[in-house]
Amino acid sequence: MKRSPLGGRNFEYFSEDPFLAGELAASLIDGIQSKGVGTSLKHFAANNQEFQRFSINAVIDERTLREIYLPAFEKAVKKAGPWTVMCAYNKINGRYASEHQQLLTGILKDEWGFEGLVVSDWGAVHDRVASLKAGLDLEMPGPYDRHVQAVVDAVNCGELAEDILNESVRRILRIIFKAHETHKRKPFDVQAHHRLAQAVAAEGMVLLKNDGVLPLTGVQHIAVIGQAAKKAHFQGGGSSHVNPTGVDNPFVEMQNRARMIEFSFSEGYTTGRSFHQDLIDQAVTLARSADVALIFVALPAFKESEGYDRTDLDLTEQQVALIKAVAQAQPKTVVILNNGAPVAMNDWIGDVSAVLEAWMMGQAGGGAIADTLFGRVNPSGKLAETIPLRLMDTPAQLNWPGGAGEVRYGEGLFVGYRYYDARQIPVLFPFGYGLSYTSFEYSRFQVSAKRFRDVDGITIRADITNTGKFAGKEIVQVYVHDHDAELVRPEKELKGFTKVELQPGETKTISIPLDFRSFAYYHPKYRQWITETGDFDILLAASAGDIRSVQTVTLESTLELECLLDKQSTIREWMADLRGKAVITPLLQQMEETSRTTFGQDNGADGMGMQVMDMFMDMPLLSALLFQQAAFRQHPEDMVDDLLSQVHGRASVW
Repeated sequence: MKRSPLGGRNFEYFSEDPFLAGELAASLIDGIQSKGVGTSLKHFAANNQEFQRFSINAVIDERTLREIYLPAFEKAVKKAGPWTVMCAYNKINGRYASEHQQLLTGILKDEWGFEGLVVSDWGAVHDRVASLKAGLDLEMPGPYDRHVQAVVDAVNCGELAEDILNESVRRILRIIFKAHETHKRKPFDVQAHHRLAQAVAAEGMVLLKNDGVLPLTGVQHIAVIGQAAKKAHFQGGGSSHVNPTGVDNPFVEMQNRARMIEFSFSEGYTTGRSFHQDLIDQAVTLARSADVALIFVALPAFKESEGYDRTDLDLTEQQVALIKAVAQAQPKTVVILNNGAPVAMNDWIGDVSAVLEAWMMGQAGGGAIADTLFGRVNPSGKLAETIPLRLMDTPAQLNWPGGAGEVRYGEGLFVGYRYYDARQIPVLFPFGYGLSYTSFEYSRFQVSAKRFRDVDGITIRADITNTGKFAGKEIVQVYVHDHDAELVRPEKELKGFTKVELQPGETKTISIPLDFRSFAYYHPKYRQWITETGDFDILLAASAGDIRSVQTVTLESTLELECLLDKQSTIREWMADLRGKAVITPLLQQMEETSRTTFGQDNGADGMGMQVMDMFMDMPLLSALLFQQAAFRQHPEDMVDDLLSQVHGRASVW
């Protein structure tokens, strides 16, 4: 999960939202494994920073773990069945991920039904016997002689059951046999795959700003500025580095698509830390002579890579000065960004005409940028994470990156847009945001049922119309808002989306299902996902900040939850429980009458300067009764025991 925009490896992570991350992961796994090639889902779990990533203890409450940091893994496992899952380096609540029995066996294998093997991150195993017991099947790199001998000794002395070892062997062999079934070294069409990479890159680019300068038309001279225009910045640094079959040069790709246009180039900046005013001056001179200026800006490796987190959201000092100077000289300035996570734009975004977020665009991204700038492709990507106004506004900032071997996930559930909603903090660009060269109208929003059972779910439908002049694609999003819940919930949560392609003037009806989990939350006391009967808003949206229509529906929960009331339960908790409310209501009426006499209450005005019954609501029932024990024939402890017997089915009446 993209917990903080400072995460050094964020360019590998999918989203700040668990639903979206899970859908993207499952789709990618399906695609790869359809060719007989296994995938490795990583890093399981709570691997959200580079700082002390080999040993940091991520302290996360159970509900946050279940609702934010595990659902993407869960969806990928259940929906796509990856061949392997890789454990993380870090600890989770005091235990290394490689030795975490609850995660690797209790949740992953037993609860989610994972049938593949669990592999360690490189060097993540500290105790091979403990990791085997926890459910880690394959140690990498390895095997180490010392670790092998430790396993042999543990089996021989009875410390490690041979059945546990056999289960890991079976899982490893199943994957070996499965991989053996796929014929290796099949020929493939390199150019066809390059074209596919270009199409994928184009789909993911996000148009953040456009004052009308894009798509480029009617221009004769374009100033292309920035080192990244000729040296494509298409992937992040570290172990994710790949050897491409070829790399598009954005400058050349633009020339190939617009041979009648004059293109001039200026380097603008270097990848180093030093400042070069002469490069800025050259770029400004070039920009003045052109009809439009295109500035290609890429985060250098010292700013963003595996192995270390970012310290800020800033571009380099040189890059910021370059953008501002060029924009002042040329009103039609377009910035093309290559980066893996949000960058600060406040200092310059008001000065430029357009911003295209091209991300880590892959080997064919240069061609995709050219197609987008010239209108051969209508940008349709939307943000998988919020772009904040300031670093200090971000959810995890007060707890980032931790220290003394520990990082506390103090923001809890409120990651990404969930946090900005809750705090009502303005952002630069909201989650799900993205512009297009055309416009879309949402209409005829309908739900399949106004009242429904949680197990049945509902389906939402709406008409989407392309009201502009360009063919385009719109990503329609569905969020859910719970009107009332026992535990705090985010203002809204993404629970569905779809991408629809439309010709100018065309209308299509989209359909998005919402199931049990769309309305449920994880209750740590029940240790399960629960629903509660009540009203929910279904929000049809173009982004988290652009809600187009709202429908209110009523959910009927089919769950029969066990009663959790005990001697320390508050009166409010008794009243929230249906069985508890039934047996306690007569007693509360008696307590209220006693309060009037004991505390001098008269028509709601409390002689003590307070509403006694309001105070009692968040007090354990036993404590409240002790305040009034003189009014009862039975001792309060016996009274509560009798009440608990009723709600737990152990007695008839009190």
